[in-house]
Amino acid sequence: MTAPLYLALVIHNHQPVGQFDFVNEHAVHTAYEPLLDLLERHPSVACAIHFTGSLLDYLIAHQCPLLERVRALVARGQLEVLSGGYYEPLLATLPDADKIGQIRKLSAAVEDLFGMRPRGMWLAERVWEPHLVRPIAQAGIDYVIIDDTHFEAVGFDRERELFGYFVSEEQGDTVRVFPTLSYLRYAIPWDSVPNLIAWCRQQAEAPQSGPAPKLALMGDDGEKFGVWPGTYDYIWGSGQYMETLCAALEANADWLKTIRPMDYLDRFPALGRVYLPTASYFEMGQWALPPGRFRELKAIKAELEAAGRADVLRYLRGSVWRNFLVKYDEANQMHKRMLMVAEKVHAMPDGPAKERALDLLWQAQANDAYWHGLFGGVYLFNFRIANYANLIEAEALAEGDAPPLTVRRFDFDKDCADEIVLTSAPFNALWKPDAGGMMTELDFRPGRYNLLNVMTRREEGYHDEIRQAAAQGRQYTPEMAAQGVPYNEREMVRVKEAGIERYLLYDWHRRGAFIDHFLREDVDLPAFYRAFYGEQGDFANQPYQAEVQTAAAEVTVALWRDGHVWVGADHRPMRVEKRFAFRAGDDRFTCTYTVTNQADAPVTVRFAIETSCAFDGGQDPRYALQIVNGTPADGLADLREYDQVTSHAAVSRLRGLALITTVEHPCTLWTFPLETVTLSEAGYERGYQGTVYLHIWDVHLAAGQSWRGWLTQQVRPYNTQAE
Repeated sequence: MTAPLYLALVIHNHQPVGQFDFVNEHAVHTAYEPLLDLLERHPSVACAIHFTGSLLDYLIAHQCPLLERVRALVARGQLEVLSGGYYEPLLATLPDADKIGQIRKLSAAVEDLFGMRPRGMWLAERVWEPHLVRPIAQAGIDYVIIDDTHFEAVGFDRERELFGYFVSEEQGDTVRVFPTLSYLRYAIPWDSVPNLIAWCRQQAEAPQSGPAPKLALMGDDGEKFGVWPGTYDYIWGSGQYMETLCAALEANADWLKTIRPMDYLDRFPALGRVYLPTASYFEMGQWALPPGRFRELKAIKAELEAAGRADVLRYLRGSVWRNFLVKYDEANQMHKRMLMVAEKVHAMPDGPAKERALDLLWQAQANDAYWHGLFGGVYLFNFRIANYANLIEAEALAEGDAPPLTVRRFDFDKDCADEIVLTSAPFNALWKPDAGGMMTELDFRPGRYNLLNVMTRREEGYHDEIRQAAAQGRQYTPEMAAQGVPYNEREMVRVKEAGIERYLLYDWHRRGAFIDHFLREDVDLPAFYRAFYGEQGDFANQPYQAEVQTAAAEVTVALWRDGHVWVGADHRPMRVEKRFAFRAGDDRFTCTYTVTNQADAPVTVRFAIETSCAFDGGQDPRYALQIVNGTPADGLADLREYDQVTSHAAVSRLRGLALITTVEHPCTLWTFPLETVTLSEAGYERGYQGTVYLHIWDVHLAAGQSWRGWLTQQVRPYNTQAE
């Protein structure tokens, strides 16, 4: 007689902070509701479910009947609800107080909404570090679910030794750890139900390595059950995968028993003690690698799989999650900004203001905007906007609406080089002296908006696939789908527009504002847009010296560099100095430039100042526009050249804001969009990340002579009714 095999199914449902309501609604109708329908039809099928706090907030506001159905399933003992970090943060990257606070907040919400104290928790992206045991235990959690790849890294055989749970310890605190099995994550729902049942019978008949009956646990995203492209019909429609699965589970219930993880934990002992390494699932480690190493690991894995080398594959892994903070400077800046605000919030006196500020801080810790893979959202503008808005508002609660004008020099981004951080009303600003003296953040505090929330265009490891598909005619576009052209997953590559490979452009320096260029005579707008042009100076990404001066109501930040400019074959010494002046309560600031020819001969140069602006919806003229010399011009996503410009404005109709730039000397102005090509579940797509402005002057300087000119920026409300 076949020994009993217990099957624990854990469904993780998540929508990020800043997600669009229409996306949430789609997920409800295509995945969350159909799952509850299924469980109500099959009361003998037990499982566990996890809702992140950001999704719960939406459901509380818009889908209360769905939550009542979950509560009813919990009440009849069929469903277990898990806890976790409320806003789905990467726990390893948070201060311990926030780790514990976020878990306790979701546990309290689960108990209030569903009538049960959660015993287990979902770990965001299964990013594990050994020290997490202690704060998880201190938050009142009994168990956590982690991938089987974590166990393989310390020598376990996932085919034989991971059918149960283990105990891990840190400084005397303990947490039980359930491995989620790779086979089940892929087999449900991609393998046939007969194959799945056959695998389960094989495991049931094989000897157990521990003292308890075997448990096979699957924990995976609920969105793959209907939200992912092409899955709804297969799973809930004509394919009826989940209905077929539940019928098979009921038919084999004499030996294959579904169980909630908490019930298995209460009935059976652990398989032993375990200490797991810093790790996540395999794909996450691959995504965290630099592009070249990404492709290298992908090729090695394919080669080993083709050769059937499972003995080697179990030791194959990529980087760690924290490498995203190296790979993307913008993600690291957001993370360090979060830590800076956390310090201010935790210093607040207890009370309602602190509770509100803590919740905003925790929202800004949502993981989605800090990394990139198939699902990661560092390139998703709305997620970054939400994080910054929450950070700015939390900081305002900690400091008050009209904080004093302050400036600090310290190693903000933890690279052993000091940054300059200004905080005040209405602006916060951040400069990197070691990277061209550029400004990398400009917060307009009344609007809770970071105007420099742009993304640099970088190579990604999967970009080669786009180029190869374009060269071989293997791109599959929406037009082809509309025409009924069949899609072959093995041979074709989904792209959301034809010719998308033309946008695979890479910047050689980080994008921001007040970046200084000296352009060769033959550089034109298309060349500068493509970041493939002749730069004659050594200023754009090189170290500047810095000095800060403070007065009662004004701060001056001066940055300068003694560098060089190539003039023909001559390497001429040149100094660039930029001096920023901010006044408390003033909605404008001024940057005064001085460019000095330090050579003993005259020079003629094309001097240019690069700024940028990041308004969401900038790719759509309905939501944003450009005003040049007082006249409405083009959208923010157009390549344009304007002559004799003295002022220009980037306008957001969505935000009701205008960033107005004025220059002392008329200039040639180039504008172009920063657009990235990224991978999503639906294929490769182009995403707007902000707009670059280049102000250009032809400057002739005698030996020892200086050119001076100022540039001001002002943020004003914009009334669309005035158009």
